[in-house]
Amino acid sequence: MKDAATLVGMIGAFVIIIVANILEGGTPSHLILLPPMLLVFGGTLFATLASGTMTDAKSALVAAKTAFVGGPKPAGEVVPAVVSLAEKARREGLLALEDQVKELDDPFLAKGVTMAIDGTDPEEVREILEAEVHAKKKADKQAAKFFADAGAYAPTIGIVGTVMSLVHVLGNLANPDELGHMIAAAFLATLWGVLSANVMWLPIASKLKRVSELEATQMEIVIEGVAAIQAGSNPRIIAQKLTSLLPAGQQPAQEAA
Repeated sequence: MKDAATLVGMIGAFVIIIVANILEGGTPSHLILLPPMLLVFGGTLFATLASGTMTDAKSALVAAKTAFVGGPKPAGEVVPAVVSLAEKARREGLLALEDQVKELDDPFLAKGVTMAIDGTDPEEVREILEAEVHAKKKADKQAAKFFADAGAYAPTIGIVGTVMSLVHVLGNLANPDELGHMIAAAFLATLWGVLSANVMWLPIASKLKRVSELEATQMEIVIEGVAAIQAGSNPRIIAQKLTSLLPAGQQPAQEAA
């Protein structure tokens, strides 16, 4: 499931900033200067790296792909699969689900149903699946924290860059013709620090948190579905129960009508 909201949002924000700059009489080239950008982006990434472990950084960079072009499948898609399994299990028994499990495209659902088929105690099945959800939440939280930390460091590092540049300005007071350009360049570090934090790092962190929430919700629905299948509940009741657990806006059309 692809969700390009973060990518579209970032591009849109940068376009608005550039257009506003042009309307004020500037040009895009006025905003692009290598030294302050190198300081802000490089300093932010290394400072963030220093606040965690190499494993955290690698996991966060892999997760960033999810923020830009990834996303969870709608939680509602799992309900028909669970109901179908429940119908067959009620008619033919749990063992009859072995072939159908192989066709599932949801590994978490397949794992839960497989444990049920193997005769694992319902409480143990729930505990195992809930432990997996908990572990996933912790991993996702750490990935989001990496970018949230970057969003916290970037503005301060931008200020550091501005102070450094102003020191150079004070050292060149004997050349008044160059002061205007040097002062403008000095404040670019602060601009990129604040801009990168609020247009890049913090939105990525928020997107990762939201994706994690949606994926955890789907996994929790699966847990309830597997428990209901093991209990031999009525498939129609299972459908109603699972649909009630769906996030707002993801209920099937017939339920929302």
